[in-house]
Order: sequence, then structure tokens, then C-alpha cells
Amino acid sequence: MLDIENLGKTYGRHVALGGVSLRAEGGEVFGLLGPNGAGKTTLLRIIATLLQPTSGSARLAGHDVVRESEAVRRAVGVVNGGMGLPARLTGREVLRSFASLYGLMPAQANARIAELDAALDLGRTLDTRAGEYSTGMKQKVVIARAVIHDPQVLILDEAASGLDIFARRTLMDFVAATRRPGRLTLYSTHVMSEAEEVCDRVAIIHKGALVTVGRIPDILAQTNERNLERAFFALVRGEEAPHAV
Repeated sequence: MLDIENLGKTYGRHVALGGVSLRAEGGEVFGLLGPNGAGKTTLLRIIATLLQPTSGSARLAGHDVVRESEAVRRAVGVVNGGMGLPARLTGREVLRSFASLYGLMPAQANARIAELDAALDLGRTLDTRAGEYSTGMKQKVVIARAVIHDPQVLILDEAASGLDIFARRTLMDFVAATRRPGRLTLYSTHVMSEAEEVCDRVAIIHKGALVTVGRIPDILAQTNERNLERAFFALVRGEEAPHAV
């Protein structure tokens, strides 16, 4: 479902992403882990056709992200922590508008909105103007908007940022439910406990480089650590270790 070969992105002399190669399969929730500035968002923006790579290649859902960008966009849904909504529209109006852009007929759109209401507990967000939303309400509608067309690939980039405990729980449960044959969810975060809960495999990225890829139990065994956060520090200790306390 995702095949990346030696993917790189530079800005002048600055290397944002340096020769990353990895694969992710359908049916997975695949985590991209690392601190802010590690290169996760750069990688996801290239995959989503929002940035052009400097080197290497990437294929998503069978399509080259550079040469077949339109097909990639039809196959993907993207959510990040900073996406906005038109303040004057209700959630239902937002979702119907995006459904029409993807070619869904009104009856199909209404059925899909009902499905997403059940999955994300949209509740009163559907008939409330977005300008009145809390952060959690807004993010639920942003996620629903991203998946209104039931994309093959869902990209969640720091999607839990700023959510309260109730909205975060809804998001975690929704991510777990996306694990289906022929579907891939890419979950980017710097909060390791989120990845431990929902991800099947993870890639750890640090300073634009791929540190390791694998199942979480294997990474814990490799580092002899009891949780993913401690394993992360063990793997990058030579570059940017935390001070002992």
C-alpha cells in the first residue's frame, strides 16, 4: 500500500528528510514516530502530494506520488492538528460539500455522514456552526471530512494534538477501527503511548533519518526497554540523549 525508496527532501543545505526507505501494508495502522522537526510531516506531505521530493520515489495505493498525483489525492484522506473549518457552516454542510467534491450523490452522502456520526460521535457538531466548536468538536469534523469518501489511505499527522480526554478517546477508537484489509492508516505522533495503543508497526525517525522499523514488541526486545518512549531514547541516545536524573 505504501512503498518508499530513498526518499529525500532538502532546502538548500538543510536536509529535512534524508534517504528514507520503508514499506507499509494494507490492513495496518502504521506509526511514524519522532520529536517535532524529525521529518515526519515532511514525509507525509510528500506522500500526500503536497510537497515534491528532492530525491527518491514513493508509491501510495499503487500510484506514484509525483507522476500520478491526482490518483493519489483521490485515494487519500489527510488530517493534521492545524486544519480549519468555515466558521459559518455546520458540520453537516461541510461534510455534504466535500462529499459532492468526491462525486457522492446526496443519498450516499447522507448515509456516509450517518456512519461517521456513529463512529466519531459527531452528535450536535453536525447541526452547529463550526465557529462555535471546541477544539475536540472541530477535530472530529475535520476527521470526518477527510474520510467522507472512504479513502484507501488515511494520514493522521499529530491529529490528537490539543484534544481533551474524551475527544482523544474517540480518536483512538476510530483509528483502531480503520484497521481493515485494503486500507492503510499512517499515524504520526511524538506521543509514544498513542502509538503503543493503536499501531501495528512503527518507524522511528530522528533528524530526517530512519532509525528503525518494526513491531513494537520487537523494538522493546531490541532495546531491552519496558515502553516505547524509553526504547526511543535508547535508539537515539548517541545523538540527542536525555540527561540522567
